[in-house]
Amino acid sequence: MDKVQKLSSENGVVIFSNSTCCLSYSVLILFKELGVIPYVHEIDRDPEGKEIEKALLRMGFNGPVPAVFIAGKLVGSTNEVMSLHLSGSLLPQLQPYQTLN
Repeated sequence: MDKVQKLSSENGVVIFSNSTCCLSYSVLILFKELGVIPYVHEIDRDPEGKEIEKALLRMGFNGPVPAVFIAGKLVGSTNEVMSLHLSGSLLPQLQPYQTLN
């Protein structure tokens, strides 16, 4: 779907989530602690939410939200983000998007 592609390419770090998802909130807090303010798109509040979910599936995303994109690339869900963080691979990907604190 063009909307997913557009949002993920126009914003450095994007989280597709549901407004009540605690896993999405956890990823958001992690990013903020790392100095990154991601663009959060709440699928459940978007009239095209079902189409976005289908587009994410077509892109290879098969987990529950959040669907995280960094630099226009689908990273995955909470498990993938946390694995990258624990291995030390997440911060280098986020570095271009960190704000000065």
